[in-house]
Amino acid sequence: MSIRVLLVDDHALARTGFRMVLDTEPDIEVVGEAATGRQAIHSARRLAPDVVLMDVRMPELDGIAATREIAGAGNGAPRVLILTTFDLDEYVYDALAAGASGFLLKDVGPEQLTEAIRVVAAGEALLAPTVTRRLIDELVCGGRRRLRTPPGFDELTPRELKVLELVAQGLSNAEIAELLTVEETTIKTHVSRLLAKLGLRDRVQAVVLAYESGLARGA
Repeated sequence: MSIRVLLVDDHALARTGFRMVLDTEPDIEVVGEAATGRQAIHSARRLAPDVVLMDVRMPELDGIAATREIAGAGNGAPRVLILTTFDLDEYVYDALAAGASGFLLKDVGPEQLTEAIRVVAAGEALLAPTVTRRLIDELVCGGRRRLRTPPGFDELTPRELKVLELVAQGLSNAEIAELLTVEETTIKTHVSRLLAKLGLRDRVQAVVLAYESGLARGA
């Protein structure tokens, strides 16, 4: 079945460009467009897309508030993929905390865009290490770190804490397994358990929490 995508951007030219790229993919279908956050919420409810490509700055209602509404709709809610530029780092952080499944730069190439949509639609989080590190550097060095100890944090084992720290650095399960010299399936188990203990939905929320708690330092 095709991956149903809703395009949200207040610039018609941007939506047209994304649609032209996605329309060439046999497994992706653009089911609608929206120019504001309010339109996005309404269209997400009406069209039930699998993935919402969400701009941040829009009239009426911004992408952060719209993401919080769409991603918080419960089981079966669309996955939200944020579109941003590096100068909007603080907005990206808030959007991820609101439930977004990842973020892309607005100058992303066609192959990266389509692959990101497939990754997010499959239930995974999109964490590009270079973008993540730059985002976190800005959050930490810019004085916007929000230190807190989340519920369930004390229940994590030393190995789960280490895995969480490496996830926050943008490493994949395979890379973590190689670093810790264990099987990749073992890392998948650790990740699943730490997400359950912390009440998190995916790896993106785990990254946000790791920096909020002070576990990751953004060096």
